[in-house]
Formats: sequence, structure tokens, C-alpha cells
Amino acid sequence: MSIAALRRSSRRRSSWRKVASAAVWVVIAFNLAVFIWMFVNSLRNHAEIFANPWGLPRTLRTENWMNAWVTSGFGAAIGNSVLVCVTAAVGIVVISAPAGYILAKTNRRLSEVALMYIAVGVGVPTQVIVIPLFTIVQRLGLLNSLFGLVVVYVALNLPFTIFLLAGFFRSMPDELEEAAALDGAGSLRTFAQIVAPMARSGMTTALILNLVWLWAEVFLALILIQSTSKQTLPLALLNFMAQQQYGGNDYGQLLAGIGIILLPVLAAYLWLGRRIIEGMTVGAGK
Repeated sequence: MSIAALRRSSRRRSSWRKVASAAVWVVIAFNLAVFIWMFVNSLRNHAEIFANPWGLPRTLRTENWMNAWVTSGFGAAIGNSVLVCVTAAVGIVVISAPAGYILAKTNRRLSEVALMYIAVGVGVPTQVIVIPLFTIVQRLGLLNSLFGLVVVYVALNLPFTIFLLAGFFRSMPDELEEAAALDGAGSLRTFAQIVAPMARSGMTTALILNLVWLWAEVFLALILIQSTSKQTLPLALLNFMAQQQYGGNDYGQLLAGIGIILLPVLAAYLWLGRRIIEGMTVGAGK
């Protein structure tokens, strides 16, 4: 290829990179604008919002947040969500890490086939399996149970997490296992003492991604949880929206309730965003 052709190709890539960067910043600006609008209007009363949706609050109605917390039952729901999300996310990673390691490091055709079927499982919509899933959970006596919800979350999120961690483990050099084998270490000891500590960033990323998804999951919780005392935070928000609809809409309180759910997720991304990105891209080389 000539120097002129290389220069044209370089300029073309640079142009596409600028376009992609501009598109990303547009999306970021739009999401920030929506969040700021939601936060500002959560400090206004109902009449002000309808009179001028884009205006600033005349007086800061911080009581909207307190009223949303008290009338919605978010306190108990947050406890249920923390229990379910943390338990399920840790269980997913504990099961997926050794499974992904074996599938990534075992040079057998069966491992490749198993990993392919796991990848197919990632793309199966939950709505397709919800009826047999509900029947199984009911027959096992786990309906309207936080433990049953944890079991379902773990089972449905294993394919994605195994596939993610398998790509991460493939990026690790094989010389580590070979050196451990020469020292007489078995597969279990090698994984526990050498591989797992080095794969901490990948497993942390998998843990965070599952926590973020489980925190906002509402479809399965709506189907499997029937008691108000066992509802998770998204279900509490749905009930709060229903209360607002039948008792007279107060969009200030409603937006405050949405903010209560979004703030923990936003804080997690701001705190751990770089680690999430690094963990997602480590296994991209293989």
C-alpha cells in the first residue's frame, strides 16, 4: 500500500473516530440533561411542574424526598433489594468463576461446544421462559420467597457471567498453570491460590454488572413476589406510582421516588466506572 493510501486511510479512521466520539458525548449530554431535569423537578410542587416543566423551583421542596420515602415503604424494600442483590450476585460469581476457568483453559472440543451453548443462553429472552419458570418455582414451593427469587436470578445470570469470565481467563497466560503444575499444585489449588487472585478485577466487574442489573430488575420480581413485605425496591416504586395515580398525582414526589432508586446505581458507576471498563476490555485480546 502506498504512502498516500495509508494517509487517506488514517484520515478516514480519524474522521470516523471523531464522529463516534461526538455521538457518545451527545448521548452522555442527553442522559445528564434528563437526570438534572428529574432532580430539579423533584424539588418542585405539582402545580409548578405543570405550569412550567422546564423552570427552576421557586422554593426547594426537600420534603418531596422525605414524603416519598415515608409513603412508599422504600425502607423495607431497600433491605429486601440489598439482601437479594448481594446474595444473588455473589452466588453468580462464585459459581461462574470456576466454570468459566475450566471452559477457558480446557483444550477439549466439549468445552468449546459447552461455551457455545452458554453463549446461546445469553440471548434467550426472559419472557420466553417465564411461564415454565413460574410453574417450576411454584412446584418447588419457592413462590413469594426471597430465596426463590435469588435462585432464579442466579440461574438466569449464569450464562452471561460464565461467558464474560471465560473470555477474561483466556487472556491470562497459560504459563501460570504450567508453573503451578510443576510445583505439584492441582487444578483446585491453582485456581484458588493463583488464578482467582489475579482474576480479581474480572470477577469484580462481573459482580458489579450483576448488582446493577439485579438492583433494577422488576419483571421477574413482579411475577414471583406477591407479598408487599417482600417486595424489592423496583416493586415498591411501582406500588408508589399506583398510589400516586389513584390518590392524586404528585409528580414532585414521584420524581423524588425515582431519584431514590437511581442514586445508588449512579454512585456505584461514578465510584467503580473505570474498574468496570477495565474488566470488560481485558479479555478482548483473545
